[in-house]
Amino acid sequence: MQIKPAHPDDAARLVEIWYHGWHQAHADVVPPALTALRSFEEFTMRMRVHLKHTQVVWVEGQIAGFFMVDHDEIYQFYVSDAFQGSGLAQQMMAATEAELGHGLKWLACSVGNTRASRFYEACGWVQAGTIPYEVETGEGPLQIDVWRYEKRLGPQEQAEAMIVADPVVTQRAM
Repeated sequence: MQIKPAHPDDAARLVEIWYHGWHQAHADVVPPALTALRSFEEFTMRMRVHLKHTQVVWVEGQIAGFFMVDHDEIYQFYVSDAFQGSGLAQQMMAATEAELGHGLKWLACSVGNTRASRFYEACGWVQAGTIPYEVETGEGPLQIDVWRYEKRLGPQEQAEAMIVADPVVTQRAM
């Protein structure tokens, strides 16, 4: 596994992974209005916006997945169909956590996405509750409920010394 910053030449394949992965994981659990907005074109536009924050995971010369980190949040995390079930996701999560650095980190998981929630919990993330979350769409923000997962990363003494305020959860998601 190699991880490299995304390059514009990677964008088309990343959009395919994101579009198919999103619909696989979310189409049945989010409001129908959001699913209707999640077109291939919308993912193409969103990838253009987020490409500079995207890390691409390569396995044997193929793009196997990607992740995006936004400050203290894992904003996106997707594994290509061909690599699901291979153990790659755990390696990717370790790399994503390393990029996040130390402190309290978090991610949003669509309510009802039990496959993802089981994975996050197996990686040591703890569900902190259900929160309202503003997702970006081509037609403007849409608020949905998500499960907030949290994990303290880094040396234990540093994590215990941190004072963390409640975050303002008005970020883009999914």
